[in-house]
Amino acid sequence: MSLRTTLIGATAALCLTLLPALAGPYRDAEARIASAYADYRTALFQTNQKNQAATDAALASFKTKWTTLAADWKAAPPPQYVDDAKLGDTLAEIARVADEAAKLSAAGDLAKSHEVLEAIRDALGALRARNGVVVFSDVMNAYHELMERVVDHKYDSPADLTDDVAVLVYLVKEVGTKRPTGGDPAEFEKGFKAMEASVAALKAAVRSGDAAAIAAARKGLKPPYSRLFARFG
Repeated sequence: MSLRTTLIGATAALCLTLLPALAGPYRDAEARIASAYADYRTALFQTNQKNQAATDAALASFKTKWTTLAADWKAAPPPQYVDDAKLGDTLAEIARVADEAAKLSAAGDLAKSHEVLEAIRDALGALRARNGVVVFSDVMNAYHELMERVVDHKYDSPADLTDDVAVLVYLVKEVGTKRPTGGDPAEFEKGFKAMEASVAALKAAVRSGDAAAIAAARKGLKPPYSRLFARFG
């Protein structure tokens, strides 16, 4: 999924409130995805931590939940995805990616496993976007994609960072506004403040033009995001 596609989708989505608590199969379906996604987030986090045992356990749990979910949804799709012609392909692709990532982790290649796993985040985001579903993860994903660009892109000068940093400031504010419905609010607030502070540090560094400060601030974006994502995202 391209940065342009993500940000256009995010801009439209963030003009709306997040999904209300809906009763019945609609809400139950999103709860099942959220349960599997919690294991997925743990796997992503643990691959970064180079913890093979924890990664293997998280992926095993994710695969178990996803296998059951996929079988159930092939038989009777939930209402929000019942008209999605690509649903079966998405369910199968996520299972395939999880299998590949698990094999890589078991072989000790956690960096490659992490890289492969990113496709699941994109597949779920695309599934929701096709069907007009918006959840907190979409806000985090929009921030994540631009954050990765800011961290990794080779800018010609500090001034070239300005526009991307301005959008990053906007997106982190949206994370703070469109908060998750589950979990400990105090824990979220602590994690969010750390992520917000990392963006503020980069904004200040870019304004100063100090190359060393900018490099340090860019490097400092990922850790607080990763911690918040692993717990809530």
